[in-house]
Amino acid sequence: MAHIRDKLTDPRIKGAKPKERPYKLSDGAGMYLYVTPTGGRYWRLKYRFGGKEKTLALGVYPDVTLARARKKRHAARELLDEGKDPGLAKKEAKRQEIMRANNTFEGVAREWHEQQSHRWTERHANKVMSSLERNIFPSLGSRPIADIEAPELLDVLRVIERRGALATAHDVLQRCGAVFRYAIASCKASYNPMADLKDALKPVKTTHYASLSEQDLPEFLEKLDAYDGHKITQLAMRLLMLTFVRTVELRGARWEEFELEKQLWRIPAERMKQGVEHLVPLSDQAIDVLEELKPLTAHYDFVFPNRINIRKPMSENTVLYALYRMGYHGKATGHGFRSTASTTLNEMQFPSDAIERQLAHGERDKVRASYNKAQYLDKRTEMMQAWADFLDSKKDVANKVVPIKKAAKAIP
Repeated sequence: MAHIRDKLTDPRIKGAKPKERPYKLSDGAGMYLYVTPTGGRYWRLKYRFGGKEKTLALGVYPDVTLARARKKRHAARELLDEGKDPGLAKKEAKRQEIMRANNTFEGVAREWHEQQSHRWTERHANKVMSSLERNIFPSLGSRPIADIEAPELLDVLRVIERRGALATAHDVLQRCGAVFRYAIASCKASYNPMADLKDALKPVKTTHYASLSEQDLPEFLEKLDAYDGHKITQLAMRLLMLTFVRTVELRGARWEEFELEKQLWRIPAERMKQGVEHLVPLSDQAIDVLEELKPLTAHYDFVFPNRINIRKPMSENTVLYALYRMGYHGKATGHGFRSTASTTLNEMQFPSDAIERQLAHGERDKVRASYNKAQYLDKRTEMMQAWADFLDSKKDVANKVVPIKKAAKAIP
């Protein structure tokens, strides 16, 4: 770029008085100060591009000083030397600035959530958004997502970590990563800081739900039969053991989901963790539990209604507190029945695929999951009846009569 001979000085600009008509003070190389009759002073750059004469606004004096106006002229001339139109470049920069301002992390995260939520249960969708609202939006929600870098995101995650909520920190990190991937795919960002945060958080120690062993079952079943709490709660625990569904799936059960003649429970997709309808074959013993429940709750929508508000399902802590009452604090949970059933059925040599299907474990492909929902149904029906019979056999062990010969030895 050729050397530019500057013509203006600060004293000359300050001394420029308004006249009846607008006039220009040239600084060379196409840049001039445009002075209006009202006293306004505007920097302009005249240039040619594509055979046309154009004008580029460089700012208003004195907000934009002479030195700064010359830097802007220099930058515009460099673009011209590269074959680029500085006017179009300025418009693009403005568009990018507006887009960045509009594409805040919160805005993009909510857009991502709306796109994904149809794949999730309502409960999980609410949980995801709530975790972002509590932990990320207050600090980073208003920031343009394209400007957020790994260190500042890590600072926010460290706050969660210091609360001792390690699992939450990892969940939030994973969700932020998904938001950034969506932002990149939709041209709202070009960088995902998650790659730089790998292994940055403290690891989460895996904890397993407390569950009963086979040896624990006789005593537990005896105590369950003698449970002196609410009858519906007792029946809920029985059905939970017999079906080993998730506690949330049991609590939300509605009478309309049960086909008692076919001995089948259809849990709708919207209530399942993976968002796919789940079929639960019902053993004879499970049917007996439902028949016992009929006179108690069949006139309600929920099989296990809330004791305070019948229009709501049973409280999420009802089963857990009942287990505490039975003396199983830290020894058993409602979710732990799934582990007990899985272990026993594997030992009974039922096909692992049938067991996993009955547990409704992670089938991510919704089309495949929908196709497979009835897979192994005959084998699963046989398996569920075998599981119920197995529990009855353990109950018989608990209630067995002491043989007469052994009892006679105890008599003096």
